[in-house]
Amino acid sequence: MPATAPPEPPPAARTMTIDELAAHTGVPTRTIRFYQARGALMRPEIRGRVAHYGDAHVERLRLIAQLQDRGLRIDAIRDLVGGIDRGELDLAEWLGLEREVGAPWADDSARTVDEAGLHALAGSKRPGLVADLVRAGLVERQGAVYLVPSPALLAITTRLAAAGIDLATATAAGEVLRKHLGRAVKDLVELFMRGIERGEVAIDEPEATFATLRPLGTEAVKVLFAREMERELRKRLESGGLKALRGRKRRR
Repeated sequence: MPATAPPEPPPAARTMTIDELAAHTGVPTRTIRFYQARGALMRPEIRGRVAHYGDAHVERLRLIAQLQDRGLRIDAIRDLVGGIDRGELDLAEWLGLEREVGAPWADDSARTVDEAGLHALAGSKRPGLVADLVRAGLVERQGAVYLVPSPALLAITTRLAAAGIDLATATAAGEVLRKHLGRAVKDLVELFMRGIERGEVAIDEPEATFATLRPLGTEAVKVLFAREMERELRKRLESGGLKALRGRKRRR
């Protein structure tokens, strides 16, 4: 019986010096050392006086770049990859959750338009409208075009103006809503997070939960705002506070 050939040894893992790693990945050596110092990149293997890097470092640098493209700072990346290394977090699951959390809750993306497009968004061509919108902070002039940060808020504000509420008052009303809704949203998120930490709120599929919360959350705000507005206006009506509305002319 012929003797079988001994199995070939596995190929040796590739190793690189820090300069070779920098050349291979395009990441400067100074940046590689910075990532190491902040705990986002694992330390190299030291042989004698030379630091050796391998494929794991290449993959980690690629991951760091991807996470930075998503807007994460290096300390957040350190915590994230630390959880991955400890087996506490699955990267694919985290990316799915990040994608769901990052999805917009409102169909209201910033737009750049010319003057004709701005008039179309505002639904009006009255003289001085553009200057009023810029002054109210609803539009930013950028050379020959205009940046509209929130077309939806612009449409709401101009519709209020058509109903007799001047731009300044309508814009101030928006700031009031933004201020109080911002506080309410922060308190609401903290409430849910405390519930999760205490085990009172169980979320088995975070992506599905956020997909459900997005429409329900906006609908809840709409309903609660409407009910509170009804309550306040009814109080003003019963106390006679709305009598001044009739016959009052706008001050020029």
